[in-house]
Amino acid sequence: MAIGYGTGYGTGRDSAGRDGAGRRAPSVLTAPFAGRTWREFGHLLIGLPLSTLYFSLAITGVSLGAGLLVTFLGVPVLAGVLGMARGFGHLERARARTLLGMDIGDPEPVRAAKSGALAAMGAMLKSGSAWRHVLYSVIHFPWAVFSFTLSLTLWTYGWSMLLYPLWFWVFPAFTDQPGLQLFQNGDHYSFYLDSPLLIVLTSVIGLGFTLAVPWVIHGLATVDRVLIGGLLGPSRLAHRVTELESDRGVVVDTAAADLRRIERDLHDGAQARLVSLAMDLGLAKEKLAEDPQVAARMVDEAHGEVKIALQELRDLARGIHPAVLTDRGLDAALSSVASRCTVPVRVQVELPGRPVAAIEGIAYFTVSELLQNVSKHSGGGVASVDVWKSGDRLLIQVADDGRGGASTGAGGGLAGLAERLDAVDGVLVVDSPDGGGTTVTAELPWRV
Repeated sequence: MAIGYGTGYGTGRDSAGRDGAGRRAPSVLTAPFAGRTWREFGHLLIGLPLSTLYFSLAITGVSLGAGLLVTFLGVPVLAGVLGMARGFGHLERARARTLLGMDIGDPEPVRAAKSGALAAMGAMLKSGSAWRHVLYSVIHFPWAVFSFTLSLTLWTYGWSMLLYPLWFWVFPAFTDQPGLQLFQNGDHYSFYLDSPLLIVLTSVIGLGFTLAVPWVIHGLATVDRVLIGGLLGPSRLAHRVTELESDRGVVVDTAAADLRRIERDLHDGAQARLVSLAMDLGLAKEKLAEDPQVAARMVDEAHGEVKIALQELRDLARGIHPAVLTDRGLDAALSSVASRCTVPVRVQVELPGRPVAAIEGIAYFTVSELLQNVSKHSGGGVASVDVWKSGDRLLIQVADDGRGGASTGAGGGLAGLAERLDAVDGVLVVDSPDGGGTTVTAELPWRV
């Protein structure tokens, strides 16, 4: 689940939130006027009446359904309450997307194994997401009361005190008091905010409240984000299933692309050379009787073609899975890759053992592709490869001193590499400022 906050704190003076002098205004000063503050404040205010409705209906429905379980009527009542709670969740997710800027997916749908009303009610009663919606309806109510009261009280007090110099005249004009009365000790002493110093001091205190309250509101809204994301969004299992389905698609696409590449390399490379070789040998055979010298020259040329074809087949086999990786592990295999790079490469591999072949192969091809990028695009003079184990993760770092500017943006080679690593729960991080070289760190699970 990803959460975004939409518009950040700013004055709205321009898209960058800058003042007239071109300097960025401090966010602490602009927070009371920021769109995010008002949206979060609106979310907390609307939350109380909605949460009161959710709580009342959920408690009433669950109590009624549980009481009627001694008869069959309790089953449809509970199923109906669960369905109603899922409807509440749909409304809350829409409200969170609009006011809190949350990017939250819908929970997994309730699917019955068979058709019919009984099967549908049974599926609803077995739905973990539906019961989480009921739990949200119950536990969110006391939190909504607290957040509504605290945010509204602080917000009202802050602005009232800040603007006190503009409205304190109401007291002497329409009452017999010189200002706002803070306390009274019987008939002997009363304290009023009536002097210029006290009026200014009240406004200053109100300014502090006004500047601090947006951050309090943001903290309260963050708790709402956690509750909505944890109880109304997809479960971790459903989210993991979605990730695995996506990763499976990436793996299938990658395998299909590799097969097409191998077929193309065979067709355009070794296969074409072997066909040409067969034709040359046929011509040499015909020339053998009438012109042995020409036939010998043609055989010599065919011999050269055989060497080239063998080299292409070796390169193709190395691209599928190098023998040195299987026989000697990552250290030797990566040293072999580094030796073919166009710039000097320092290789340092510190591993306590060997991971499974699949992870080892992915690590090899990751470094191979990154070093190809160094050769083709970096423009650097030196590069380094470091491989080590940290906890249960295999870490790879490839760095160069080139021009930088690399990214994992869509359409680039690093984007495809990041997808392939993600398919095995790996991570790819690129640090490549313009003119500052490139450091690519890959993280893979260590599996033995």
